[in-house]
Amino acid sequence: MKRKMPQIILAVIGAVLLAASGVYAGMQISDADNSDTEQKIIDAIESSDSNSPGDTNGKDSMQKVRQAYGIIQQNYLEDVEDQQLVEGAIEGMLSTLEDPHSSYMDVEMMEQFDDQIESSFEGIGAEVSMVNDIVTIVSPIKDSPAEKAGLRPNDQVLSVDGEELQGLNLNEAVAKIRGEKGTEVVLEIQRSSVADPFEVTITRDEIPVETVYSSTETVEGKKTGIIEITNFSENTANEFNDQLKTLESEGIEGLVIDVRANPGGLLNVAEEILSLFVPSDIPYIQIEDQNGETMPYYSDLDEKKDYPISVVIDEGSASASEILAIAMKELGYDVVGKQSYGKGTVQQAVPLGDGSSIKLTTFKWLSPEGKWINEEGVKPTVEVSQPDYFYTSPVQVEESFTYDETDSAISNLQQMLEGLGYEPGRTDGYFDRETEEAVRNFQSDHELEETGEVDEETAGVLEANIMEKIREGEDDRQLEKALQELYQ
Repeated sequence: MKRKMPQIILAVIGAVLLAASGVYAGMQISDADNSDTEQKIIDAIESSDSNSPGDTNGKDSMQKVRQAYGIIQQNYLEDVEDQQLVEGAIEGMLSTLEDPHSSYMDVEMMEQFDDQIESSFEGIGAEVSMVNDIVTIVSPIKDSPAEKAGLRPNDQVLSVDGEELQGLNLNEAVAKIRGEKGTEVVLEIQRSSVADPFEVTITRDEIPVETVYSSTETVEGKKTGIIEITNFSENTANEFNDQLKTLESEGIEGLVIDVRANPGGLLNVAEEILSLFVPSDIPYIQIEDQNGETMPYYSDLDEKKDYPISVVIDEGSASASEILAIAMKELGYDVVGKQSYGKGTVQQAVPLGDGSSIKLTTFKWLSPEGKWINEEGVKPTVEVSQPDYFYTSPVQVEESFTYDETDSAISNLQQMLEGLGYEPGRTDGYFDRETEEAVRNFQSDHELEETGEVDEETAGVLEANIMEKIREGEDDRQLEKALQELYQ
């Protein structure tokens, strides 16, 4: 029998959204009665405290917890709140799993999460995860302060406003980063392509939950639709379906689906979108439980679309984005870009009765052909990198960079100049006369003092211009290639 994915609290995002109003864990909350799995987890928790004779190990273990609780309450030097001990015990149990995607969400976090999936919120607009005990950017949100400041997938956050994050769990780190609109936060960032850490100052702002954008381009005389999905949130499937119908009514002859820098979201939303493309004779996803048993899920679609489709991914495409990308790939469509993030697990939110929840990894998700991409990602059928200037980083200028100096930061500046059309003659980090002339030309065009040296002001204007060019989509080789591949 063919099954459709039930609308339960399954989630495929392991990241956390930094926002003043809370932490977005990409989950859809529903009543316990709607999920057999949720009830099974609750039963398992309750059974750990069973008084049955055959469960002496579980009973003894829980007795140790109670004993430790009592000892602390009665003997610790200072006053300790009951709630603090209980939540600490829960967080401690979850930390032993060594799973960055399983965590405790207190009452405040859950209340704020409910608001975030339905409306706009305030923050820096980046999703993070804990990778090797380091807070790591999964992806900045489109047009968010984080994106405008130049944060990239896989950037590591070392400190916040001068306070190191080492030793903090993800929730504690996020609490330091998030804040109200108009306030500033300074993040110390380590990027793999840059030798030294650098600081990024971000002004928090309102982040609208708008997740689908569409446009058309003419390619080889054919009207071609482009749909970008920035997140798989509550209304994304409806937005996508509406915009796809509009494009089809306009007579598109091909479609590009862009999920770059999309960190994932709700599993049922990815299912609804895939059901528009994957016919009923193959599954669009398989779910594997704790016992290794798999269940395929199917759509009701009779046949594939009658026009070609390609999907664009990058290192910031994670979770639900990868579900979509690999399903389309195994259906025979091209996937263009760079290898994706690699998250192949599913989380559920299990309510604890007081408004708080445990977000727990409960399943693996597999591709239609049964492939698990966890920690590996989806490999594109056509690999394409962006121009070098897309990968440049903000430069910390303590003393001006001048002629005859050599520094990795100068290489970074040379790549920016080259990307903006100013020819430095080289990008190896040596500041020669040609680089000096390129700097003078840039300063002249932007009403800066024409010194030929890169001071803090020149570096700031250079960075702002390169980020603006990236956001405008100029030289987007990945999208250009995806459009070309449609009609090959």
